Amino acid sequence: MAGALAIAVTGVLTAQTLVPSGQFALAAPVRVDAQAPADFTAVVKAVQPAVVSVKVTGEIDGPRDGRRDGRRGEHRGKRDDDRRGERHERRFGFGTPPEFFEDLPKDHPFRRFWRDERGGKERGERRHPRRFGMSQGSGFFISADGYIVTNQHVVERGSSFTVVMDDGRELDAKLIGADERTDLALLKVENGDQDFTYVEFAPEAPQVGQWVVAVGNPFGLGGSVTAGIVSARGRDIGAGPYDDFIQIDAPVNRGNSGGPAFNTKGEVIGINAAIFSPSGGNVGIAFAIPADTAKQIVADLKDDGQVVRGWLGVQIQPVSRDIADGLGLEDARGALVADTPADGPAKAAGIETGDAIVAVDGKTVKGPRQLARMIASYAPGSSVDVTVWRDGAEKDVTVELGTLPGQQAAVSADDVSPEKTASLDALGLELANAREAGLDQDGVVIADIDPDGPAGRKGLRQGDVIVEAGGEAVTTPEDVAASFDKAESEGRKAVLLRIITGERSRFVAIPAPKA
Repeated sequence: MAGALAIAVTGVLTAQTLVPSGQFALAAPVRVDAQAPADFTAVVKAVQPAVVSVKVTGEIDGPRDGRRDGRRGEHRGKRDDDRRGERHERRFGFGTPPEFFEDLPKDHPFRRFWRDERGGKERGERRHPRRFGMSQGSGFFISADGYIVTNQHVVERGSSFTVVMDDGRELDAKLIGADERTDLALLKVENGDQDFTYVEFAPEAPQVGQWVVAVGNPFGLGGSVTAGIVSARGRDIGAGPYDDFIQIDAPVNRGNSGGPAFNTKGEVIGINAAIFSPSGGNVGIAFAIPADTAKQIVADLKDDGQVVRGWLGVQIQPVSRDIADGLGLEDARGALVADTPADGPAKAAGIETGDAIVAVDGKTVKGPRQLARMIASYAPGSSVDVTVWRDGAEKDVTVELGTLPGQQAAVSADDVSPEKTASLDALGLELANAREAGLDQDGVVIADIDPDGPAGRKGLRQGDVIVEAGGEAVTTPEDVAASFDKAESEGRKAVLLRIITGERSRFVAIPAPKA
């Protein structure tokens, strides 16, 4: 019977293999024939002469007075005063405080003792010596004539720059330009007719799992090489508006900033810029600026020392699932326009607050950061077709981009305590007309809020001003209540509120109360 059973099973398996492939599918295990390199010797020998250490010297702000440095400085300043009091006590036989002399008239005969203690100068007249500090990072040559890429935070506040070559030579460098938003900087070394060994940016983005070799100057040691793999791409770590980092697990430490991360061809795939570390040392999570980003920024810096970006002129926020429901969008995608400055290109072109930007020149916008990077890639003056979702349908708007301003001012409004309020118990809100509450703007101010209520759980706070509800302007608490009644009657899950906090505008989707 056992033999018969074995034959029967064999027969079944054989029969299955003879059935046409269109009726049955046999899964095959994953098999990879690629070979890993024996070591990275060839890559390191080729690229290491192009990697340099960057020494930055800069003046340290403020006098050498501990009392300006927080709690630790306060203790140091107190010790200084105690020591001066001790010196006076030894000289005069009593504990006369220095303030006794400081308060005397300038022509008083005892005043000279105070001047002696201050080195012949009155308090406030003493000159503090200028202090300089030095920091170190890494960089690499990108051209034979001496251009070097590093991080902006490496050269920040520096007054002089020195690069240390792989062979130990030190050369002076000058700063060509830096871009804070992407944390990139460009230096230039002049050394006669000598050609420098340089490296190139990779033409293609690396793949997750690809080998990576990091070369740099950790802790000032110089010429250190580590290896790992690409762990992830497209990381947003909150460092800036254009975050798109490559995550690598090659050991990277302090001093590696500005150094290159290479593939096995010796091409630069990224510039090491940050690490994640609870302790300050390497834990296997490092972040590099992608080569394709660096190529664009470096080209701009080399051209005129600065980066000029296109400006759409909108305040934007993510489209959450709740906000998508409020807008009637099937998917939570795009970037919601929270405000359009009056002098911005978007306002002039007809983009409105409450629009959801879903595409630029036909390219889908997944979220706010992608939109920011897309717009920044255009030159000022460029015309772009912006697709917005408005009133349940898509609409194309042509915008001529402006120039991205340097800084935007922010002003905080005072909290208000209105006397006349109306309650929306279902939302946990006490509301009042903003102007009646003393604010110089239209809308409905939140006079009080239940932090555990539907509105409180969505991040609304006392003092926030509701200026729109369900796409319509509101000026009274009754207007807000009516928008929720309307949403309930239409079967909508949420009402989209436009909220002003200080001068910042944002949208918040509040679930419609269930009957």
